[in-house]
Amino acid sequence: MTARKTSQKTSQTMKPATAAKKLDVYLPATPAEFQEGVVSREDLNALQADPPEWLRELRRTGPHPRSVVAARLGVSISGLARAGITEALTTDDIEAIRDENPDWLEHERATQAEVRRQEAELKKKPRP
Repeated sequence: MTARKTSQKTSQTMKPATAAKKLDVYLPATPAEFQEGVVSREDLNALQADPPEWLRELRRTGPHPRSVVAARLGVSISGLARAGITEALTTDDIEAIRDENPDWLEHERATQAEVRRQEAELKKKPRP
C-alpha cells in the first residue's frame, strides 16, 4: 500500500515584526495579541484591506516607526539619526517639528532632495 500525497496548501506566516513593517506601524504600539502571535499572509491581506480600529488609530496618531517619521518629514532615516531622533514619534510630535522647522530639518531636506536629484540623473544616463 502506498501513501498518496495530498496537496494541502500551507499558509505562509511571518513574525509580528515583519507584519508591522509591512503595515507601516510601530510594533510596540500594537495590541499584545498582534505582538505575541504569528501573522499569516491572509491575515496581513485582511488587515490591509479592512484595517481594524486599532490599526487605523495607530496609522493616524502614532507612534510611528522611523521610516514613517522620515517620510512625513521629507528626510532619510539616517537624517533622523544625525538629528538625534531615534525613537518613534507621534503625529503631533512630527507636526511640532514641522512647525518649528529647525535648522537640521532644512539641512536634511536639502540633502534628501540632492540625493533624489542625483538618482534621477543616474536613471536618465544610458547604460553601457
